[in-house]
Amino acid sequence: MGRFDGGSRGGFRRFDDRPVEKHKAVCSECKQECEVPFKPTEGRPVFCSECWKKRNPRF
Repeated sequence: MGRFDGGSRGGFRRFDDRPVEKHKAVCSECKQECEVPFKPTEGRPVFCSECWKKRNPRF
């Protein structure tokens, strides 16, 4: 199954093993440019993988 953090394959994957389209965004916390596996929605926060891990330690 695909993993948000990229897993051991080094990239986002779908269930059928095709690469997921990545979208550029700016992290709402650290303000660094990042890529996310979804199209960001205006007005909603986006977090880079490091900030996401800090906010959600169980992932």
